[in-house]
Amino acid sequence: MARGKGDHTPSDVARRLHVARTTAWRLFNGHSAPSPSVAHAVQLHYRIEIGALLIPATQAKK
Repeated sequence: MARGKGDHTPSDVARRLHVARTTAWRLFNGHSAPSPSVAHAVQLHYRIEIGALLIPATQAKK
């Protein structure tokens, strides 16, 4: 999703979404689900459905 917009690093994602680089790194690498406000920003900037960003509860507990 991010690479299609020219965002190749977590720093690129952080700049586009106006979030901390660590937040972008976690999203970029799939280590955490976004907060509602970040999910909304991702939906707007990358045109991806919010549901595709969420980690199912069964996976999050592992």
